[in-house]
Amino acid sequence: MAGLDAADRFDVNASALSTFSILQLLVYAGMQIPVGLLVDRLGTKKMLAIGVVLFTAGQLGFAFSPTYGTALASRALLGCGDAMTFISVLRLGTRWFPARRGPLVAQLAGLAGMAGNLVSTLLLARLLHGIGWTAAFAGSALAGVVVLVLLLLFLKDHPEGHEPQPFPHRGTAYVRRQIAESWREPGTRLGLWVHFTTQFPAMVFLLLWGMPFLVEAQGLSRATAGELLTLVVLSNMAVGLVYGQVVARHHGARLPLALGTVGATALLWAATLAYPGAHAPMWLLVVLCTVLGACGPASMLGFDFARPANPPERQGTASGITNMGGFVASMSTLLAIGVLLDATGDDYRIAFSSVFALQALGVSQILRLRSRAARRERERLVASRVSSVHVPA
Repeated sequence: MAGLDAADRFDVNASALSTFSILQLLVYAGMQIPVGLLVDRLGTKKMLAIGVVLFTAGQLGFAFSPTYGTALASRALLGCGDAMTFISVLRLGTRWFPARRGPLVAQLAGLAGMAGNLVSTLLLARLLHGIGWTAAFAGSALAGVVVLVLLLLFLKDHPEGHEPQPFPHRGTAYVRRQIAESWREPGTRLGLWVHFTTQFPAMVFLLLWGMPFLVEAQGLSRATAGELLTLVVLSNMAVGLVYGQVVARHHGARLPLALGTVGATALLWAATLAYPGAHAPMWLLVVLCTVLGACGPASMLGFDFARPANPPERQGTASGITNMGGFVASMSTLLAIGVLLDATGDDYRIAFSSVFALQALGVSQILRLRSRAARRERERLVASRVSSVHVPA
């Protein structure tokens, strides 16, 4: 939402502007496996507290950054803080809710994140033009302080009497074993590619390029463009509840929902970019933004492949690996769009066509891994049922 304001404030072109989001996502993606390991070791409350502190510091630094370089450093802090929150929340869900509620809990975690995006969409853009850059971002940092206080006062890692079994958490051998065993599971790799393929179109649109595309390429006012971005977030929240309920009741719906979302997204992007004339009609943009809202919930399905593939002591690590997928795709697309816009004189049709290349790559990997993941999941299910049978002496 702040992309155009950041370009004016720091006097940068499209490629440099995309670096803001790319750096944040690069740090976020790079921290996923370390954060997953730390969550498995330290617990969720400590990691969430550290994450909120770093995120708040990043927002405060962004508010007062006088130069492009200091603003980049602040975005790196934001990436660190972001990385420590989502995986911790997923791990928290596995401690407080039964496994059958996992898909719904994951979607609710994603919904909470999108609610934050909704606040940003509705308020931040208005605040930027009302009270200015510094006051707007400093105010969001103050909200982080409030969250930290509430977290420290009220959050518990697990229900009373349900302390997790201690696991050996020392040495590089443990780290290597956690990563290797998580990656060895086809379900973890399938989860990563589902996340990779589904999340990035909406992430790129919301994080940076949606507002410039709608204003500069489609000729809309900032207010109308903001309403369409809000529609993406609202659609995300609604679809997330539906996907969570469907997968909780019908586990086999995971892959059809993921691939269906990818297909619908590709179709709407193609229709929008190929529409004859200077601008796509409003009805088509509305449908596009509605379908983009399904990308976030579809990406959460990746965790529903990784979760049953790994035991409790590897849930944080496996979630971290899975969560890297969409953010690697988002970084790649953010950079590709920025470079292509500069190279083509702001031709958004060419720049946004880069979306299709990453979708094709992701779908090919999903189709390659789906059978192995399904077979392994059935084996683990049979083994768990056999081990639960009591044989009298």
